[in-house]
Amino acid sequence: MQKNMGLADRLIRLAIAAVLGALIASGTVQGTLAWVLVIVAVVLLGTSAVGYCGLYKVLGICTLRERPSDTGQTHGTGA
Repeated sequence: MQKNMGLADRLIRLAIAAVLGALIASGTVQGTLAWVLVIVAVVLLGTSAVGYCGLYKVLGICTLRERPSDTGQTHGTGA
């Protein structure tokens, strides 16, 4: 997995996960919605920790300042 998330993207995800955690811990959100938000928060924490987002890969998005090189891949040159 090559990283496809920049620092700002990762920090924003951490902040959102922290807000969701605070809402759940304070009891503001309860029930099924709380469980859904727990899952969302865990995904946000995981993706920000590793710097890779599978959805970004599918959509061709990269928020790194410099795109990682495509080493070892040929692009229709017949090599």
